[in-house]
Amino acid sequence: MQTSSDRHEYPAHWEADVVLRDGGTARVRPITVDDAERLVSFYEQVSDESKYYRFFAPYPRLSAKDVHRFTHHDFVDRVGLAATVGGEFIATVRYDRIGAGGTPASAPADEAEVAFLVQDAHQGRGVASALLEHIAAVARERGIRRFAAEVLPANTKMIKVFMDAGYTQKRSFEDGVVRLEFGLEPTDRSLAVQYAREQRAEARSVQRLLQPGSVAVIGTGRTPGGVGRSILGNVADAGYTGRLYAVNSAFPEDLKEIDGVPARRSVREIDGPVDLAVVTVPAERVPEVVTDCGEHGVQGLVVISAGYADSGPDGRERQRALVRQARSYGMRIIGPNAFGVINTSPRVRLNASLAPEMPRPGRIGLFAQSGAIGIALLSRLHRRGGGVTGVTGVSTFVSSGNRADVSGNDVLQYWYDDPETDVALMYLESIGNPRKFTRLARRTAAVKPLVVVQGARHGGVAPQGHAVRATRLPHATVSALLRQAGVIRVDTITDLVDAGLLLARQPLPSGPRVAILGNSESLGLLTYDACLSEGLRPQPPLDLTTAASADDFHRALSRALADDTCDAVVVTAIPTVGEGSAGDAALAAALRSAAAAVPAKPVLVVHVELGGLAEALSAAASTAPQAPQPAEPRPTEPAPAPTEPRTPPAEAEDTGPAGHRTPEAGDRRAAVPPHPRPAAPAAPHPAGP
Repeated sequence: MQTSSDRHEYPAHWEADVVLRDGGTARVRPITVDDAERLVSFYEQVSDESKYYRFFAPYPRLSAKDVHRFTHHDFVDRVGLAATVGGEFIATVRYDRIGAGGTPASAPADEAEVAFLVQDAHQGRGVASALLEHIAAVARERGIRRFAAEVLPANTKMIKVFMDAGYTQKRSFEDGVVRLEFGLEPTDRSLAVQYAREQRAEARSVQRLLQPGSVAVIGTGRTPGGVGRSILGNVADAGYTGRLYAVNSAFPEDLKEIDGVPARRSVREIDGPVDLAVVTVPAERVPEVVTDCGEHGVQGLVVISAGYADSGPDGRERQRALVRQARSYGMRIIGPNAFGVINTSPRVRLNASLAPEMPRPGRIGLFAQSGAIGIALLSRLHRRGGGVTGVTGVSTFVSSGNRADVSGNDVLQYWYDDPETDVALMYLESIGNPRKFTRLARRTAAVKPLVVVQGARHGGVAPQGHAVRATRLPHATVSALLRQAGVIRVDTITDLVDAGLLLARQPLPSGPRVAILGNSESLGLLTYDACLSEGLRPQPPLDLTTAASADDFHRALSRALADDTCDAVVVTAIPTVGEGSAGDAALAAALRSAAAAVPAKPVLVVHVELGGLAEALSAAASTAPQAPQPAEPRPTEPAPAPTEPRTPPAEAEDTGPAGHRTPEAGDRRAAVPPHPRPAAPAAPHPAGP
């Protein structure tokens, strides 16, 4: 009989949260002597067929000897892991080290027999595949190099789990049983299988948050104003297509509606499922809300509430407890201290955020760790997204707040195969796992452009409240990793928006060769120098002189686009003194017409607008008090909510034909030049990427 002295210390580092195929979560941990009742309860919920597949015979209940054996392990030669949801077992896996002839053994024997049992209600969620990855890692740590498993031929699901794992295998059939043997050393195929499972699961978990069929705003105030009431109004005003509920425990019992939305005192009182809960109650009340949501089967949470790691050590522990509690119910969290989420798809139309207006629908995905920067990004994109080539807007927006659970990595997994997102823009104040982020960024950038602003530059210090440890790699090293991964790195959020607009409207250049033409010799030379500094190969600028007409621009742009030695064109334009809007319209029409004839090449226009300068000069000459203008936010500082837009001295516009879309994903990456930034001028106002 095994005694406590025979066992090694409990291996807490084997505990992990895993995301399952359907986007839910489960906790994987070692089975201990305290799990006897959980094991018995779990076994009672398994069907007779699954029990037969596990033990090769009718086995209606576990004996006391079985329970003891399956809960007492030494964590070296005998190990059991359980996947739990809500603290209860949904699946188990165990290995027993064996020697020659399959008899029990100890090290240095390096083979073990492995067996699974998954509760029927949770089969098909990828639980067994996740457990296999974890038990294989445990076995390698304990010196085991091979697994053996015996499976009944009719148990096709478990055979598929083993066969699809990607390990080098040997398969045989004897005595009516399929015997599988496989090495545990990772192979290219097993890693590919693991990454594919990870991508599907994490993408699905974010999809459940961004495409909910029903939303409850918990903490909705009884009177107008306040965060909860504002978010409820934002969701309703956006035309959300699902079911919407207002929840507040302080509602009178006879209150049935708030602003035409069904009102309930608790999420438990809602008839039917709730996919997403937006939590706006004070931090001290969040645990009871999470319990209600978990018991009701809510799939995910957006926690707007502050007072967590953003408020000091006590808040950080409160944040850890929040994540543990939510994951115990299989829920994922955006936040806490989040700004919210947006999905402009006409099938969803979700604005579960503090943004008072729904952004224009479009093909650009936005991720920001900072709510203030998120506001600035949405505002700039709204102001700049209605250019001459048609409206460009947002597909999805995520503000992660304290990033306690869902991070930029998860959102990248979602965007990777999201058919409604063509360009991904990310503002990152810190990168918790550079290796994983680089791997995901490289894969995403291979199918759609990924543009990143790095916010933190001081030794990887994350803003207060971020739960994920920031990388200690130097900023320059991280920048180099991003560049090697094919990421387009920019320095400001203005550049981030401009790059997104350009990439959403135009194809990528097929190479680094850039033609430059325009009616300003100075702008042409500055553009030439900017291209050189980015590793591009600019041609000498063509000066059309200030006397150039719209027809002159059309002919010059047409020649440049027809030139096989040109991969992209930058047009610089200043207005002729005294020329009115009719001249501007004629020039825009001429450029669009020329660009439409060769849609495979990108065209970027840098134009100087005297109108904005004239307005600024007029204001400066006035003696009336002037409101202070907001400063351009630095990447490392929170940006205030933008006020009335100002017209900058120069703007960059892309002139591809209206409605023109970039080539398919498979064609885009082949067109990326050695330094994957589109051609961009540097002055007077560098608005290109």
